[in-house]
Amino acid sequence: MSAKDPQEPTGDRKVVTMSDATPPARYRPIQEVDAYWQALRVDHTVPRRSDINPRGIESALSHAFVLERIAPGQGRLRLAGSHLGDLMGMDVRGMPFSAMFTAPARRLVSQTLERVFSDPARAILSLSSPAVRGQAAIEARVVLLPLESDLGDISRVLGCFVAIDPIGTAPRRFDVVGRGLTSLSDPLTDASALPAIEPVEREARGLAESPTSFEAGPRPYLRVVKNNRSE
Repeated sequence: MSAKDPQEPTGDRKVVTMSDATPPARYRPIQEVDAYWQALRVDHTVPRRSDINPRGIESALSHAFVLERIAPGQGRLRLAGSHLGDLMGMDVRGMPFSAMFTAPARRLVSQTLERVFSDPARAILSLSSPAVRGQAAIEARVVLLPLESDLGDISRVLGCFVAIDPIGTAPRRFDVVGRGLTSLSDPLTDASALPAIEPVEREARGLAESPTSFEAGPRPYLRVVKNNRSE
């Protein structure tokens, strides 16, 4: 996360709250999409996919996307704004959402998606694309908001993906460095605010330390036994 984000220590951990992010314009599309989603909830825990009108998030459309659940923890991008295409260097419609992440990050992304669908929950991920081929690392955030399909099951997600700084040469894939998750079924949770982002431990990101190198022991001693008895 950027050093510009205000951080409040909680014990030995730090929490970054989206509502406190400065300057707010950095991730404004995420806040706009989340506010629109909240307005559609009315008496429903989760809005319907059919309720989504692109004009309601017109200023954030280039960052917005809709994905469909295709398996537990897996989603396919059905609609996607131009910003996602710029990050990947291609039209991302029809691609698995996991394609936007590094291989070590995909397990946590899958677990997060499954929580969004099954709890249901609202999630926000803080991301970083590693520096490669002389390109600087870039920061990003993505929000995942559950939607009901026409059949009444929660199998769609309205999302918003915002990368900061020059993209450089595509494709840019991302690691997960922080996560916020709010269960919508928990009556004690403040559903009006975006979830607070907490750092993700290295092991949880799938980036555990390399195993200890194997050191060969001494060469085995071979003894030749001669049998001088005549057969």
